[in-house]
Amino acid sequence: MDVLDLTRLQFAVVTIYHYFFVPLSISLAAVAAGLEITWLRTRDDKWRDLTRFVGKLLIVTFAVGVVTGLVQEFQFGMGWSAFAKFYGDVFGPTLAIEGMLAFFLEATFLALWYFGWDRLPRVAHAATIVIVSLGTILSAFIILAANSFMQNPIAYEMDPVTGRARLTSFTDLLLNKVNLAAFPHTLSGAAMIGGALLLAIAVRRMAAEPAHRTLARLGAWMMLAGGAATALTGDHLGKVITSVQPMKMAAAEALYSTTRGAPFSVFTIGKPLPSFSLDVPWLLSILAKGSPTATVQGIDDLQAQYSAQYGPGSYVPMIPVAFWTFRLMIGAGMLAAAIAAFYLWRTRKGADAPRRLTRWLPLIPVLPAAANTLGWIFTETARQPWIAFGLTKVADGISPGLTSAEVIASLAGFALVYGAVAVVWFRLIRHLARQPLSPPAEVPDKSPEPAPVY
Repeated sequence: MDVLDLTRLQFAVVTIYHYFFVPLSISLAAVAAGLEITWLRTRDDKWRDLTRFVGKLLIVTFAVGVVTGLVQEFQFGMGWSAFAKFYGDVFGPTLAIEGMLAFFLEATFLALWYFGWDRLPRVAHAATIVIVSLGTILSAFIILAANSFMQNPIAYEMDPVTGRARLTSFTDLLLNKVNLAAFPHTLSGAAMIGGALLLAIAVRRMAAEPAHRTLARLGAWMMLAGGAATALTGDHLGKVITSVQPMKMAAAEALYSTTRGAPFSVFTIGKPLPSFSLDVPWLLSILAKGSPTATVQGIDDLQAQYSAQYGPGSYVPMIPVAFWTFRLMIGAGMLAAAIAAFYLWRTRKGADAPRRLTRWLPLIPVLPAAANTLGWIFTETARQPWIAFGLTKVADGISPGLTSAEVIASLAGFALVYGAVAVVWFRLIRHLARQPLSPPAEVPDKSPEPAPVY
């Protein structure tokens, strides 16, 4: 691997690791806010106890997410300074605002929420966690705007003096049609992973504390609703991506020839001439353009078009990676939603879930986490060779003078530290999961008082 491949690998490791915690923070903050509002309305202490429990999970997850997010932003200066220098005026505002939201808004109000249980009025206390939840959602929207610029560059112009890209409208940058489509898709995936974590934890604690049954069903409903929303928003996102990056959708199907009424391969052995293929007729045309008779451009025609438009070179991404990550993403998400639906059906009217199901449910977060990760791998690798589509290639964005030894050393350091952080996070979550929802009541000391000594 040369220095470019190593730098891409380092950024991928940092980003994927960071994104394990981002959707969890978004969903856990929303759940904690909803539970506390429910407690205010019902005055039932069960909801207060569940709020505190979910809030503790949020604090641990949020801390790891903020730290790893800082490292991810530093990557632009460490490994991609040429890209940061050229597009800094466009990227800078989004990264700065997202950083201020994470530190000055979310962290501040999360601390107020944690330490203010017995110090703030109930309504004011609930408002703090609501602000945290809104902050995580707004933070996601703004940082997705930065990524959407890489998918569909808009709201910029070239500065004739500096020769760099200059932001023309921050509003237009935020309202990028890719961002408007990716944002609800991201929130839907966050609901799935957050619900899966709650279900995994609560299903083992139901026998000891009945309130966990409520939390388990809430987690399953989040997974099911999030899965349905992910499918709907993903359908819209696919059409938007096809309009701005037709090569990405062609790579998702390994479609080499332009085809009218293109099928979608559920499973294929061998491409471009498959020896076996299980196809759904017209589905790719429906996913790409919303019509079963629509024409989907193929990889060969797009390569010729891009060569004429941008100059000689290969504009074809890694087809096997795009093809299989797209299918595995869909499969993992559908399987997670199906398991959640089965759990809800088997536990209706207070019934217990089958023992075999509860034995394996603690592993359920793996499925939505895999779907989220595979989705981002597909999104980023199928954009190659572009770092900003149609403008700058990945090879042009790397830091000049960077050596393979430097990248390997930093990558090894990140891997070791992140591995340790993962162990700490897991052990803390497991410790919190084993704690009772409400502390045991203090038993008054009934031992006789000692006789006075005169």
